[in-house]
Amino acid sequence: MTMTPLKSDFLEKMRQQFDNAPYPRIPLEEFPKNPRALYIHSLVTAYYRRNQKVVTPAGKLILDAGCGTGYKSLELAIANPGAKIVGIDLSPASVDLARKRLQYHNIENVEFHAIALEDLPSLGMQFDYINNDEVLYLLPDPIAGLKAMKEVLKPDGILRTNFHSSLQRIIYHRAQKFFKQLGFMARPEPEAEVKLVREIVKCLKNDVFVKQYGWNSNFETSDEAVLANYLLDGDKGWTILELFEAIESVGLELISMVNWREWDLLSLFNDIGELPFNVMMGFSDQSIAQQLHLYELLNPRHRLLDVWCGLPGQSQQYELISEWSDEAWQTAIVHLPLHLITDEFRAALKSCATEAKIFEMNRFCPLTDESIVIDSQGTGCLLPLLEKSRSVRELVQWWQKLRPIDLVTLEPTSEAEALVRVKELLQPLEESGYVMIESRV
Repeated sequence: MTMTPLKSDFLEKMRQQFDNAPYPRIPLEEFPKNPRALYIHSLVTAYYRRNQKVVTPAGKLILDAGCGTGYKSLELAIANPGAKIVGIDLSPASVDLARKRLQYHNIENVEFHAIALEDLPSLGMQFDYINNDEVLYLLPDPIAGLKAMKEVLKPDGILRTNFHSSLQRIIYHRAQKFFKQLGFMARPEPEAEVKLVREIVKCLKNDVFVKQYGWNSNFETSDEAVLANYLLDGDKGWTILELFEAIESVGLELISMVNWREWDLLSLFNDIGELPFNVMMGFSDQSIAQQLHLYELLNPRHRLLDVWCGLPGQSQQYELISEWSDEAWQTAIVHLPLHLITDEFRAALKSCATEAKIFEMNRFCPLTDESIVIDSQGTGCLLPLLEKSRSVRELVQWWQKLRPIDLVTLEPTSEAEALVRVKELLQPLEESGYVMIESRV
């Protein structure tokens, strides 16, 4: 497909920016090996967050909206076996690199187009999943981009999109204004400008705010980091409330924050039991958007406001597993995310089970800041999931074989006692995202 005529001088300038400095600058031969990134790029994860159901990616149509040089298109292909990947980007140079990257890795069920995000409907496709990562904050009209993606989203499809946090990015937004006023970002010489940025920062006193809080050793060696932070023309930020307003204005609704575990307002306090009662009641009276905004006001640590959203009416009501009856538990099916089951993960799980050692789940896929550890009994119970998904009833029976007697009473381990132990194992793993549990009731 030929490139769609650009709609404004700004878009033309942005195209030239990424033609001159394609992003990301990851070598074509590098292969995705980050389980956390694959977990996030799997549409299975997003569908489970919405409906507590596990779907298969085979046959799905996935859009990488703003594919750049195709590294995330490659991650999408690896994370969703059997799906077709379509990538679009404003920059023809980036699209050319994306094609070469996927060809290098022998990914065949993929196609790329050099078009603007607003021109998505011209493709004549409807997508099951859209990955729109690190794009919206560069658009002159982010709402137009959201509308275009909504138009090509299937009724039950899911859109992942994100925006820079205005609270977390304030240092870099000010630095961008500083360099732009000096005439940077106006010439097609990114490497020369990166060198000048480093020279200027080096000459600053150490206690200058931008240098003290906005500069680190990574900027000394990574041209890409400097370009993406200090020389990113068109960069903008929103608050959570502004993001929610934008999503709702185009007729979409929130499914979940992508890193939902890291947006818990109450987790910011040492002991919520010591909070005044009226404060706790005030928290509970807030909407989801308001609670998230309270979090970012106190702790603006996240560069991206990263969300999954979809069309209204597609989210099914379901009970949290903490509220399930024993009947619901016993008929439920337990899945390990496929991207967690690496060779290293298999070997370590088996080793900890047989050698009675603690198993550190975060070591293999850091989905949460909290340490997730499992004792040898728990790792033994998870072993059957390496082969295939299992019902909780099967895991209960497996537990009874692992621990046939109660070590205190020396009585046989009952099915009821084994169910309690299996629930204690699985519930925190599900809440952190390390297992997916489907109810069959």
